[in-house]
Parts: sequence; C-alpha cells; structure tokens
Amino acid sequence: MRNTLLALFLSATLFGCAGKLEKTLTSKPFTNQDDFNEFPKYKDKILTIEDVYDKNPDSSGGFSVTLKDTALYIQDGSKPIAHKFREARFVNSQKTAVLVQIEDGAGSLSPFYIITLKEGVPNAVALSLASNGKGDKDFAKGLQEITRTTLVVNNDFVVATVRGKVYPIKRKNPGEMIQGNFILYSADKTTLVFAAEKGLYQVNYLTGETLNLPVPASVLNSATMVNEIQQNYSWEKNNRGTLFLKENLDDDRIVDISEFKK
Repeated sequence: MRNTLLALFLSATLFGCAGKLEKTLTSKPFTNQDDFNEFPKYKDKILTIEDVYDKNPDSSGGFSVTLKDTALYIQDGSKPIAHKFREARFVNSQKTAVLVQIEDGAGSLSPFYIITLKEGVPNAVALSLASNGKGDKDFAKGLQEITRTTLVVNNDFVVATVRGKVYPIKRKNPGEMIQGNFILYSADKTTLVFAAEKGLYQVNYLTGETLNLPVPASVLNSATMVNEIQQNYSWEKNNRGTLFLKENLDDDRIVDISEFKK
C-alpha cells in the first residue's frame, strides 16, 4: 500500500512538473540570410502565443510563447532573461515564427526579437539595432501596421507577416534610427516616406535606395501635411524603376490620389 501511494505521488509530481518546462534561447543578430517561414514536419511542431492575463488575472499582463509544453524565454547578452513579452504576433501562416517585444520598462524602445523554429528547434533572432538619436523616444513607435500584412519595427525593419520575411530599412545615419515619422508608402508598397526635420526621407526597403526631398517647414509643421504632400508631390520612377516622391513642376497637373498609400 505504501509503495502504491509513493508511486502515485511520484507520478503526480512528474506530471505537474511536465507542464512547467522552460527553455532559454540565446539570441543572435539578424542577417539577410535569415528565413522565418519554416514549414513544420509535424503538427505539434508549432509555436503558441498565450495571454498571461487570461491565465493569471492577478498578473500585470503580457504574452508568453510556448513550444508544446515548454515556455520559451530570451537571453540577450548580459541583459536579464525575458520571461514575458509586451507584444507577440505570428509572422508566418505556419505559426513557426513569432515577433515579440520584451517587457523591460523602456516602452516602445524595448527590443524586438523573432522566436523561430529551425527543423523544429527554437531560436531567437534580435531585430533591434543600437541607436543614439536624440529623438529616439519620439520616433520609436514599436510596431506600426502599415498594411494588413506589413509591419514596421521602430523605423529599422519591415516584417512581411504572411511570408515570414524581414527586410532592414536603410538608416539615414548609421548610428541612429530614422529620426522621423512614417507617413506614406508608394503604390507598390516598397518605398517608405518619413517626415523628418527638414524634409522627407524616402527609402526603398527592397533595393536600399534612398532619397532626401526638401520640404518647406510650413508644410512639415502643418496639420494637413499629408494632404498637402499628396497635392503637390507625385511618385516618379528613377532609372532603376524605383518609385520616389518628386515635387510637381506643373502647378496645373492633376494628381491621382490613388498613387498614394498611407
């Protein structure tokens, strides 16, 4: 009888522990060769996003990411281990890659990572670049959903959330995130326009081409800035076929507003 009770106790203990498995992932920097669109070989080799508050109403909220019954944490250098995330969303339809933003008290400036499966094994890739821009706190917006399937991550990365593809956005100055607010994109959705201090910084995230377009302060500081730009500037292709905004030379030109996306 005693042996039976002991066996039951051990079984219950092991079963309880099985639901509390943890794995800490050491992050690596993003490279252009990274692919976040793995197809799972088995149905259970996918990631799950859990709302922490739903599971524990006494908590401060956030999200956790699990693989089967294992909670996945992130370790980035000497920083504290990230156990939960302030943002979490899938970046492919196979659910083998999740974009997360850790909760470290820095708000929108908190680092982003992608937790991804490679042959069923979880990894973490950092989508955060060092920046010393004086306006970082103003221009860091965290995640910006510019289309239903396209995200901008703190002016530094574009994430295509169906194909699991990430594109770096070329900075105006290498040491700082783009010091401007995203306002528009081209009809083909590949040229992004940021309203900066003295004009529009335009960057095509596929080709890496950029163009600075001076714009009067009266326009940049106007409450109707976007409308004024749509009326007085038009998209034109350069010799490589890349779309950039240019000022209308003909004041009587009829502007097709459908050229603009915002």
